[in-house]
Amino acid sequence: MKVFKNFKDYSSQKPLALSLGMFDGVHLGHKSIIDELIKVGTKNNLETAILTFWPHPRFVFNPNEDLKLLNTVDEKKDLIERYNIDHLFLKEFDEEFRNLTGEEFVRQILIDKLNVKYLIIGYDHSFGKNKSGNFELLQKLSKELDFDVEQMEAINIHENNISSTKVRNALLTGNIKEANEMLGYTYSVSGTVVHGKKIGRTIGYPTANIDTESIKLLPKKGAYIVETEVKGQQYKGMLSIGTNPTVNGEKLTVEVYILDFDGDIYDEKITVRFRDFLHDEIKFEGLEKLIERLDEDKRLTQEFQF
Repeated sequence: MKVFKNFKDYSSQKPLALSLGMFDGVHLGHKSIIDELIKVGTKNNLETAILTFWPHPRFVFNPNEDLKLLNTVDEKKDLIERYNIDHLFLKEFDEEFRNLTGEEFVRQILIDKLNVKYLIIGYDHSFGKNKSGNFELLQKLSKELDFDVEQMEAINIHENNISSTKVRNALLTGNIKEANEMLGYTYSVSGTVVHGKKIGRTIGYPTANIDTESIKLLPKKGAYIVETEVKGQQYKGMLSIGTNPTVNGEKLTVEVYILDFDGDIYDEKITVRFRDFLHDEIKFEGLEKLIERLDEDKRLTQEFQF
C-alpha cells in the first residue's frame, strides 16, 4: 500500500475505486465498505484507494475539544493495509481544504486529481464546507462527470448501528467485549515503558508504566485483563488505568502487571490488548486490602481463556 500525504505526490494511469471518510477505529462498518471497494475494484479493473484526514477535522473546528481517537495514525495505516488497499491518502485538513464546497471537492480533487471512477461512502457521510456534500450531490454530479457512486448501509450488531462514537462510548463505560465485537478485533494501546514510583514491586506486583500517545483513547478508569505483547511474545496481564488513589496518587497512569514475566523492559515499546473489564478504580483502606484485590484479579486473569 502506498501512502500519500498530499495529492501532488500521486500520479497513476489507472482510475480509482475510492472510499472517503475518517475510518477511526477501522471497525466492522468500515470493513464492509472496504470489502465492497475491493470487490468493485477487482470487477472493474480499478485500483483501490481510501481518502481520510489527519489530524481529525474536529481538531480544526474545535481546537479546545478534548477528543480522543480509537487509532493513532500508525495504527490506522496498519489496519487499512491488512485489506490490501492500493493507496491511502492521509490528507491534512488545512485551511484551503476546509473551504472547498462539496461540489468543488468532487470536481477538483476526486475527478481532476485522483481520477475516481467509483466512489463508495458510508450511510451517514457528508463532506465539504458546511457539509454541503452528500449522497444526493454525488448522484447528481456522477452523471455529468462520469463516475459511479454507492452508499453503504449501516452494519448492525444486536440491532444497533456500528459507529466510531459507539465504540468510544463502549470503551468509556468499560464494555470491552462490546467494543471488541464492533471493532472486529481486540482494542489495543501501545507505548514505551517508563519509570514510575515503583510501589508495585514492594507488594509483589511490579508493573510496567506505559507512556501512551496523548491522542489515543483510554478505556474508563479501572482494572482490566489484557494480553501483553513484549518483544514479539504474548503474556497475560492485569492492567490498571487510574491515579492510584490508595497511595494518594494524582497523575493518571497506565500500568500493567505481566504474568509469568521477569525482565528489564524500560524504554521498550509494548502493546496491551484489552480482553475484559475486572472492576472500577478502588481506593482501598490500606495496602493489605489492595494486595487481597490484586490476588483475586490475578486469579481471574489466570483463569481467563484467550
